[in-house]
Amino acid sequence: MASQWKDPAQVASNVYKVVLDNERVRVFDVRFKPGDKAVMHGHPDHVVYVLTDGTNRLKFPDGTSKDFDLKAGSALWIPAGPHETTNVGKTDVKLLVFELKS
Repeated sequence: MASQWKDPAQVASNVYKVVLDNERVRVFDVRFKPGDKAVMHGHPDHVVYVLTDGTNRLKFPDGTSKDFDLKAGSALWIPAGPHETTNVGKTDVKLLVFELKS
């Protein structure tokens, strides 16, 4: 992971659990209850696979934010960078996050 960003495994361990970490990829099991927040952290380029429907808000260091209406079975590509994530919906959100390593 890029060292300029805080590691989600350390600063957001309330929702991020590492399930695989090798020289090519790091995989997280991510579980947000309604209102749960992962404080500002960063990832390299990564893929998010959505396991359950829900709504998460990503907030960026510049103060902007974007809500994601997540649908089970869908996948999202998110380029490298920092963000804070909050479950702003009324249901639990379950994700798999795949961080790509060079």
